[in-house]
Amino acid sequence: MGENSKIEWCHHTFNPWIGCTKVSPGCANCYAEKSTRARVLRAGGHETWGKGAERSLTSEANWKQPLKWNREAGLDWENWTRAVEARAGDSGPMPTRPRVFCASLADWLDNEVPIEWLARLLQLIHDTPNLDWLLLTKRPENWRDRIDAIAMDCPDASEELLDLLEGWIDCIDMPERGQWPENVWIGTTVEDQTRAEERIPHLLAIPAAARFLSCEPLLSQVDLRLDEERLTGGPDDESVRTRLGPHGIHWVICGGESGPGARPMHPDWARSLRDQCAAAGVPFFFKQWGDWAIASDHCDGRVYDAAGALNDGTIGKAIGLARMALARVGKKKAGRLLDGIEHNGFPIVKGASA
Repeated sequence: MGENSKIEWCHHTFNPWIGCTKVSPGCANCYAEKSTRARVLRAGGHETWGKGAERSLTSEANWKQPLKWNREAGLDWENWTRAVEARAGDSGPMPTRPRVFCASLADWLDNEVPIEWLARLLQLIHDTPNLDWLLLTKRPENWRDRIDAIAMDCPDASEELLDLLEGWIDCIDMPERGQWPENVWIGTTVEDQTRAEERIPHLLAIPAAARFLSCEPLLSQVDLRLDEERLTGGPDDESVRTRLGPHGIHWVICGGESGPGARPMHPDWARSLRDQCAAAGVPFFFKQWGDWAIASDHCDGRVYDAAGALNDGTIGKAIGLARMALARVGKKKAGRLLDGIEHNGFPIVKGASA
């Protein structure tokens, strides 16, 4: 499960368990709830989705996969280092550190998951230093409580894991002695402005080698500046750096929705994020349009009102955005070019190649 991921911004996906509970509008058409793994479990009488549903731990074979990727990555680095020494620097490009997305079919900070499972996941991350782990959550507010719970409620946690977690917490309580896991990137999903205001402050409170936003599915325009600063300046204003930059968000992923019931994304919403990132010097990754794309680029499409209405006739006045005709052409045909450009920005973090 997950080797050679089809997700454009990672190399592998790893799901330690299956199941979650919907918490916001971005969850409405959750692909994970309808995934093959979830449907197989459901058919066997094991519902993993919803509050109170028992999550399902994945197989032992699956848990061994990251150890394999770690060995392979380590061997790549050893071979490259030997080539550098043997060829006096003419050894080809530096190997890319594999990026592992965890978890596409769950949420690693889901508080309905047994704390022993989370401890096991963090131990695995500690044991795979050649991998960069991209931990995406819709629940960043749970981070401190879940980390503390491992120390209090998980007697089988190893001393090395407890030391790692103590160092991570110390980054907040005693910064001079703290140390976060260098191979962990922490992200949160921000599909609209409400979720930006709710989740970003919690994300910024988590010490990490890199912090990122997954603005997918993007359901409205999102302004990443602080409230009091939104009233002044355009996208080039210095205030954009209050949340984007070296001490805040290091990377932004943007994408539209695909699959059954997919909702359209207005192009100006994606352009706004692109421009905010450019102003702050933060890498921007445009993952996909989703099922919908600009109609003039493909075929005649249905008119889309930025306020959220879809119809085939006259629409009301869009809120602050141009009237736009979009067509449902499918994810593959819609592609991932934004104004004719493929955006593949990635953050540069310690130990990672550019």
